[in-house]
Amino acid sequence: MTRSTRFALTACCSLLAAAGACTPMTDANSRLQTVDNVDIERYAGLWYEIARYPNGFQNQCAGGTTAEYIIRDNGDVTVINRCNVGSLDGEIDSQEGFARVVDEDTNAKLVVYFFFPFGGDYWIIDLDEDNYEWAVVGEPSRSLLWILSRSPELDQVVMNGILERLPDQGYDPSRLQMTPQSTGS
Repeated sequence: MTRSTRFALTACCSLLAAAGACTPMTDANSRLQTVDNVDIERYAGLWYEIARYPNGFQNQCAGGTTAEYIIRDNGDVTVINRCNVGSLDGEIDSQEGFARVVDEDTNAKLVVYFFFPFGGDYWIIDLDEDNYEWAVVGEPSRSLLWILSRSPELDQVVMNGILERLPDQGYDPSRLQMTPQSTGS
């Protein structure tokens, strides 16, 4: 079994487990809120992972983690996840899948598939709606979380604002793991 296949299988299993691992929430934050609207064309492109909740399907990733989104003719989105294995100079692990918008009113709720028909929720819960320079992605069980940026570094003032808003969505900012990015990115 290749490393990419193991990566994808682990990702699929983790997403399925996360979908069923709903933790009790208070009434105030039981429903994860997405942003009001996402322009998928503007959202497409390359994103750098700034931070994430630790998860089993990214254990091999030492850093340099990116996600690239490419709009398909049928409206689906090609998803290409990459990271460096072992160190920032390590070999690149790449996994390709696709995403499908499941809430056409907002375009903020997608399902990502690496092994169709098994998919995982991908909800855009915070976004730089003016410039699409940063985004926060989560899912209803709150087991997974990613902070993404168009550049390898995110302004500290912006990051502080994101961290302050996360508890309102039922996320614990202290669980975040920062993602090293290559200075040559």
